[in-house]
Amino acid sequence: MSEPPGATVALADAPPADEQPKPLAAQRVLPLRRPGRWIATAVVLVLAAQFVHGLTTNPFYQWDRFGYWFLRPNILDGLVITLEVAAYSAVLGLAGGIVLALARLSKSPVLRAVSWTYIWALRSIPLIVVLLFLYNFSALYKTLSVGVPFGPAFFSFDESKLASDMVVAVIGLSLNEAAYAAEVVRGGILSVDQGQHEAAAALGLPKSYQFTKIVFPQALRSITPNYVNQLIGLIKSTSLVFYVSLLDLFGTAQSMGSTYPGDIVPLLLVSTVWYLILTSVVSVIQFYVERYYARGATRSLPPTPLQKLRTGLTDLRARIRREAAV
Repeated sequence: MSEPPGATVALADAPPADEQPKPLAAQRVLPLRRPGRWIATAVVLVLAAQFVHGLTTNPFYQWDRFGYWFLRPNILDGLVITLEVAAYSAVLGLAGGIVLALARLSKSPVLRAVSWTYIWALRSIPLIVVLLFLYNFSALYKTLSVGVPFGPAFFSFDESKLASDMVVAVIGLSLNEAAYAAEVVRGGILSVDQGQHEAAAALGLPKSYQFTKIVFPQALRSITPNYVNQLIGLIKSTSLVFYVSLLDLFGTAQSMGSTYPGDIVPLLLVSTVWYLILTSVVSVIQFYVERYYARGATRSLPPTPLQKLRTGLTDLRARIRREAAV
């Protein structure tokens, strides 16, 4: 029986077996080439290598003196004072910011006006001016008293005896921090969906319970990253307390630099590295606080750095196996 004419033509036109197209599963997808990205990466790596090389080989930095000063007792004493001032100011500043934010959101026009005026004034005045003003406060008011306005005083006390250098530094930073924290807290509260307020009110819950258990925990998702920025700025602002005679980390480095003028650069590097360490620790704490308050707001929690490292190593091993199989 003869084959149809079309069949012979089809067999003749068919490509050889070695030129047959591969199944889709066996085909390899080539990534799109991006030369601009590679060029930018190479430029950044070259600049980073030059920076590190200059930082390590330039004798002007005196890294041997840096190692000598880094853990000296006087430097560590200044570091402790920096931590104390920053911790006290952060707690008092946040507490004051919450009060000011609630006052601005209050229905009382007096509370709103007073809160707005305080925030406007403290955000307008430089921090160094606030610190110097408080440091010389005893020159304006020798004694402070509590009593009836325009009437007799119940008791009074000498301001100069109570306002030590530490107290002046903490009060000055706290007053300044409260003004900025108030806007951060107010923005976080306003970011909570209005339906949450209405649902809490519909349940007949007390106002204090609505705020502490429903509104504020949700607002913390927005407050945390913004306030941590403020906290990092507060840690760096503690360097200004040197001007009110409090020897913090930066003040100690400055005083040691005056005594040992040849070690000014190593001492500045010491204070710089310690500030980097402090802000890095705060950033790590920020990550875990944000991750904690992200529960219920996202489908899956953001991975921790250790989890990211494990995932990266697993992906790298899988990629190497695929390359070897091809």
